[in-house]
Amino acid sequence: MDESGQINHMILRLAHAHRAVAATLLQELGLYPGQELLLMRLWESDHQSQTALAESLQLDPSTVTRTVQRLEQQGFITRNPSTTDRRSLIVSLTPAGNALRAQVEKAWGTLAEITTAGMPDRPRAEALRLLRRMETNLRSAASRR
Repeated sequence: MDESGQINHMILRLAHAHRAVAATLLQELGLYPGQELLLMRLWESDHQSQTALAESLQLDPSTVTRTVQRLEQQGFITRNPSTTDRRSLIVSLTPAGNALRAQVEKAWGTLAEITTAGMPDRPRAEALRLLRRMETNLRSAASRR
């Protein structure tokens, strides 16, 4: 396999392994991967429309709808009609959703520790810089298509 094939293959393997460990950590909290990202947005700024959440998470609105529905069924969020736009639903945290914050942050810290185990600070920073560059490259290419 040439270098470009190795890079692509390694990115896929890394993403798969990262998601598997994240899933295990999140399942202990009763969450599925991706749900924590939506909760994090609400912890930053509660009472957001589903449209705003989809945009900020850079996800398809249908994906956000499914995630919101599942979190609502679990009792972590509520959805109510907007007082200014009846077509829009506002997503808000419940006390149970707020109570998850410390546990999710701990799980993400554990995931980061597992992911970067054995890496000194300087290589960690360089890895982060390179990952950001790759993301920028891919988003730029996707927006041109």
